[in-house]
Amino acid sequence: MTRKRRRMMMLGLGLLSLGAAAALALTAFEDNLLFFYSPSDLHAEVPPTGRLLRIGGIVEEGSVERADNGVVSFRVTDFVQTVPVSYRGILPDLFREGQGIVAQGSLTDGGLFQAEEVLARHDENYMPSEVADALERAGVWRPESGEAPSSSTGG
Repeated sequence: MTRKRRRMMMLGLGLLSLGAAAALALTAFEDNLLFFYSPSDLHAEVPPTGRLLRIGGIVEEGSVERADNGVVSFRVTDFVQTVPVSYRGILPDLFREGQGIVAQGSLTDGGLFQAEEVLARHDENYMPSEVADALERAGVWRPESGEAPSSSTGG
């Protein structure tokens, strides 16, 4: 085997190894992705049951119910669609009705979102960018106004 042919063979094996490593890394990365959905997105495209994902929106007025066993149930809305959420644990201090939240968890067979973590906004001027984008896509919030609509305007 000539020197040139050996060099080309080594280069080809190196590129093949690099391609295989990249494919394995991308496959592992895809399994760890967290997809963000608004309530309208969830109604349009139902993700697989049990898949870890995030939803965001506004906590619907009058929807928060606290059970004796520590489970808190509420509804998240983008003023077009609504998703029921169940969460067991301590909610952030800033969690309340009419506020923007992002919840991480999975969707059950019955359409209930079982949250593992709930994140609330940090101050009166902050809204998670994913929530703001989802509300803007739904046509119920304009970033220049800086305020989300009240539940009486769209839902």
